[in-house]
Amino acid sequence: MRSILVELAGKHGFTFSLDVMPITVAALMTPRWIRRHLEVPASATHVVVPGYCETGIGELEESLDIPILVGPKDCRALPEWFGGKSEPIKLEDHDIEIVAELNHAPRRSIDEIICAAKRLAGAGADIVDFGCDPSKRCSTIADYIKALVDNGIKVSVDTFDPWEAAQATRHGASLVLSVNSTNREQSVDWGTEVVVIPDAPGNDRSFEETIDYLTERNVPHRLDPILEPIGTGFMDSLLRYSQTRRRYPKHNMLMGIGNLTELTDVDSAGVNMILMSICQELGIRSVLTTQVINWSKSAVKECDLARRLTYHSVKHGIPPKRLSNQLVLLRDAKLLPYPREAIEDLAKTLKDNNYRIFAQDEELHLLSAGVHLQDCDPFRLFDRLMQQEISSNVDAGHAFYLGFELAKASIALQLGKQYEQDQALNWGYLTVEEDHHRIKRTSRHRKKDN
Repeated sequence: MRSILVELAGKHGFTFSLDVMPITVAALMTPRWIRRHLEVPASATHVVVPGYCETGIGELEESLDIPILVGPKDCRALPEWFGGKSEPIKLEDHDIEIVAELNHAPRRSIDEIICAAKRLAGAGADIVDFGCDPSKRCSTIADYIKALVDNGIKVSVDTFDPWEAAQATRHGASLVLSVNSTNREQSVDWGTEVVVIPDAPGNDRSFEETIDYLTERNVPHRLDPILEPIGTGFMDSLLRYSQTRRRYPKHNMLMGIGNLTELTDVDSAGVNMILMSICQELGIRSVLTTQVINWSKSAVKECDLARRLTYHSVKHGIPPKRLSNQLVLLRDAKLLPYPREAIEDLAKTLKDNNYRIFAQDEELHLLSAGVHLQDCDPFRLFDRLMQQEISSNVDAGHAFYLGFELAKASIALQLGKQYEQDQALNWGYLTVEEDHHRIKRTSRHRKKDN
């Protein structure tokens, strides 16, 4: 802490004093407790307290008669904090529409479809696509579409069956996927927008003929040259989107990105980010996605985050870096390791039996009064702990807690993530915050002991 402050003071031109409180868990400090133990120098203009001391600051300011600033929870974040925390960029704007398909929708009940559609809309879908079964006509499609529309959901229908398309559009569907030479004549009577595709991927002649046919008859449409999976012409199909944009600069376009995310054995977040970037730069203003396979089960949310990032990047001419960490899922954007000397010094000064866990430099560290164990294997680490005299302090609750925290720490080491004791690992937008179980437990024990 002192070494960090010395560097900051030299950089920003201030003087400081450092008061070490007689407590080893910062989160247990209350304003009343701080007031009893803190000695504020007469020359001080501000007092900075750790980020865990968030409540009762007004009371503390009034008592000490000096402005109180709540710093970061981690002293290693002080350089950023002193540099002035910039307001997070609000990534609210976007101009790409997400069409989220419910595959084989007729196989589910109307109630199930409505629940699934609401989940997709909640994740960011602008249109829910009712995916028909190509092997069997859905005789009750009107009931499905009407129920969705009545629930305030904007609906498209995915079918080549003219009868299904006519029924769906008559009851509220606002878009039909898709139209080519086989059903373009009937599309004139639907009175709604359609998506144009070639009769086969790369068949430019059929594509152009259908576009001309619909244009002459004033049928609103958007163009989809068809994105093909890797191994079946992916790059050529990607180029066709660029060529289509040049040939039809004023037409609306759609890209069916599910063909790549669903048919590639890779987590979909990064793939969706790249595809949304391509759409943003080419002016493709709608994408069709789905989230059937497990590695793409949150594809709609990923697309929603990606369209905001790419919109901001293209608008301002900057890379999508340091704008948001919501799509950084597997590894963390930045690690903040402690100096090894700091861990060793802490181990020498601890006087209580509360356990501190650190994970860095490919090792796990377990610290307590008179104990500093380190190993890359959490099982060996725990075995060594049980050989210590302090092992009598490890009851079932302690063992469970240590196992839980060491498991998180091991995952952090394996993946290159930042581990902070009693805090959830950062999984981007998938992060589920944890309660501070150890801190609460320690507090209860202290109250009981007192």
